[in-house]
Amino acid sequence: MHLSLSRIRNRSSSRRLYSVWSVFAGLFFFFLLSATSYAHGVAEGDKGYLQEVSGVNILPFVYLGAKHMFTGYDHILFLLGVIFFLYKLKHIGVYVSLFAIGHSTTMLLGVYFGTSISGYLIDAIIGLSVVYKALDNIGAFQRWFGVQPNTKVATLVFGLFHGLGLATKIQDYELSPDGLIANLFAFNVGVEIGQLMALATILIVMGYWRRTNSFLRHAYTVNVIMMTAGFMLIGYQLTGYFAG
Repeated sequence: MHLSLSRIRNRSSSRRLYSVWSVFAGLFFFFLLSATSYAHGVAEGDKGYLQEVSGVNILPFVYLGAKHMFTGYDHILFLLGVIFFLYKLKHIGVYVSLFAIGHSTTMLLGVYFGTSISGYLIDAIIGLSVVYKALDNIGAFQRWFGVQPNTKVATLVFGLFHGLGLATKIQDYELSPDGLIANLFAFNVGVEIGQLMALATILIVMGYWRRTNSFLRHAYTVNVIMMTAGFMLIGYQLTGYFAG
């Protein structure tokens, strides 16, 4: 009887582990496939809408902002790294808020003042943010340099670059100045909604995985995979920059 129960538990644990790794594998391959297109991209249909619309359009821009964030693989990778070892909601709230402040500030100001920077370089820095966070999670900076970077400052700074990357892409579509401010704020609200949706999805998966014995055994591997994806993003963007 005890042997049967043990087998049942082992099978149940194996199924849970398989399910968790299936989710991470699916996400990773999604990121790899997504890398064939540029980061912070806007779908063709959305691009046409952004170029043609004028006046205040709150709900459409909220939708576009949420869609961008929820499907932005670079954002999601960075958020995954940020909350990977955060267990308390108050700590998660602090870091996600810092990221949101940085992201919102440069997106709004970048579009309003027409700040123009190569999208390839900005997106390469965003890929670097993923690499940085993965290295931080595995304690690389402490082992290599004997120092621990301020993770809150780093989250805010990289948030600024994430927002600047979005601002650079938005400017490519020459939005109408009629209702621009209201539409930008609506877009930003949508971005934050999308961020919360992505964060909720990540937390559900992470919470499920953390209840298994495999979390600490495989946390290092997952961060190495995340770092690899970040390096691929950097390489892709730099290739586009020098080839262009």
